[in-house]
Amino acid sequence: MRTILITGPGGSGRTTIAAATALAAAREGSRTLVLSADRTDTLGAALGVTTGATPVRVTDTLTAWRPDAATGFRDDLAAFQDRATSALDLLGASRLDPEEVTPLPGAEELALLRALRDAALAEAHDLLVVDLPATPHALALLSLPEELRRYLRRLLPPERQAARALRPMLGRLAGVPMPAEWLYETTARWDVELAAVEAVIADRDTVVRLVAEPGPGGADAVHAAGLALALRGLRPDALIANRVLPETEAPAGSWLAGPVAQQRKILEEWRVECHQVHDIAHLGRDPRGIDDLAALAVPAAEGSSSTVEWSVTDRLADDGVLVWHIPLPGAVRDELDLVRRGDELVVTAGQFRRIVPLPSALRRCAVDGAALRDGELRIRFAPDPDLWPRAR
Repeated sequence: MRTILITGPGGSGRTTIAAATALAAAREGSRTLVLSADRTDTLGAALGVTTGATPVRVTDTLTAWRPDAATGFRDDLAAFQDRATSALDLLGASRLDPEEVTPLPGAEELALLRALRDAALAEAHDLLVVDLPATPHALALLSLPEELRRYLRRLLPPERQAARALRPMLGRLAGVPMPAEWLYETTARWDVELAAVEAVIADRDTVVRLVAEPGPGGADAVHAAGLALALRGLRPDALIANRVLPETEAPAGSWLAGPVAQQRKILEEWRVECHQVHDIAHLGRDPRGIDDLAALAVPAAEGSSSTVEWSVTDRLADDGVLVWHIPLPGAVRDELDLVRRGDELVVTAGQFRRIVPLPSALRRCAVDGAALRDGELRIRFAPDPDLWPRAR
């Protein structure tokens, strides 16, 4: 199954573009599912139907779904309380009625990730179009599976789970119940679920598309999003310039002349930066319903993979180092920072940060320097004599 992840700055029309992309693919015969996490039914307003917790059929080949974060949150809370009954009783805690609980911030994003995983595993569709939140939240959402799996491994590493056989004896000695089996079972289940979401994001059949209006704000958002995606090992397969004003309707002296000239300048800059730019003309109104969506010239669902390889070059024979190549287009040298911590590398680019495990060969090396050239961060690693295999 192919997946298209669509995001952009708030108010850029990303939900409309997601709906139009899904509709175009469905009309070409692909069984298509479009997902959205908006609390308000912006997706339904664009499609001309009401969407919600139950997937709704828009056409014979198009289904829309807006997962209900509240229901999932309450179900998870009820399951947690059932499994933690002994611990809650020990603490004297009162159980919460699921009906009195409201979802915490971020519950919508978690519900979207779970729906993304479920849709991918079900394999009931040919194409999945995901209307992600506005860019800053979407970038945090895309990094969430990797970050949560890392936290789980640090808090409950697999090798520590071997101590489960000792818990009954330790409980008798301590006089209090030890962590129950469900803690480890839940951790393992979460790890599997997060790995499934991470696999969808990293799949070569998954593409990321940015939607922005060609103006100063949109240009800043596209620059920031490109750098943040690159730090995740992703790049947009297309930049969709939305609500482009037609130049034929901007005669000299007209109030439209200024906005049109500004859009033209931004579009030229985007094309010079080698983005695959697709212009979507302004309809003169907010698109509503299938006919309006069909009038939007969205790019085809097929696209090049958004994953980017961080390759390691062997230069041991020439320079005595290995070089890790990390594409970071738009990065500024003064805003880059690297910290080696054990077998991980903390990479900071401006306001964005990622903690990545080192490739196995580089774990036996020490950082020997780094340079930013042509939008690529190149980190040199020199073999550690105490760890590197000795030549015979």
